[in-house]
Amino acid sequence: MIRVLVVEDDPVAAEAHRQYVDRVDGFTVTGVVHTGAEAVRALKCQPVDLLLLDFYLPDAHGLDVCRAVRAAGHTVDVIAVTSARDLAVVRAAVSAGVVQYLLKPFTFAAMRDKLERYARFRAGVDRTGQATGQSEVDSLLSTLRGTESPPLPKGMSAPTLDAVVSALRAAADGLSAGAASDGIGVSRVTARRYLEYLADNGLAVRRLQYGQVGRPELWYHWRSG
Repeated sequence: MIRVLVVEDDPVAAEAHRQYVDRVDGFTVTGVVHTGAEAVRALKCQPVDLLLLDFYLPDAHGLDVCRAVRAAGHTVDVIAVTSARDLAVVRAAVSAGVVQYLLKPFTFAAMRDKLERYARFRAGVDRTGQATGQSEVDSLLSTLRGTESPPLPKGMSAPTLDAVVSALRAAADGLSAGAASDGIGVSRVTARRYLEYLADNGLAVRRLQYGQVGRPELWYHWRSG
């Protein structure tokens, strides 16, 4: 069983990550903490194999937490779970020993893919003995660094999903399918399909909004964290 410590300052996101990990066979969450200092302390008190580490913590950047963990002698592996898209940060994460990088927002399928890849990598390197040759080493690393992403449902595209996500995150009061349609330039049916996809995957919440006349309209709000 691979023991996971979730490090995330947003309580809603932390609970979502905990539930995601518990749904993947072979993994168990040993704790949830909300600051870098708590993460370092937790590693002193309990055995942990893997950190799910947010980079934007209230007391430290995730990269500084990685460095503090290594300085303390811990060999725990790290998967960054963050909204940091700066390529300089991505490069620094590799230098700090981050084994995988998962960008927010993400679905359960995306996290499951990262965890299952990590589990296969661990199973390969935890064996005793030596690699048979370069091909085995390459195979292990490609398992960990695989680039394919879980496919979107048929008929959906990543650029349109990104546009819907951007519009929804920018809308403090949420969006209806009609408002999303007007803002993005797609049909109302298409906008609703993407909004429903985000809601079904826990990235948005649905709320009924009542007007002065007619039936209430369904609005979607970005889920914080």
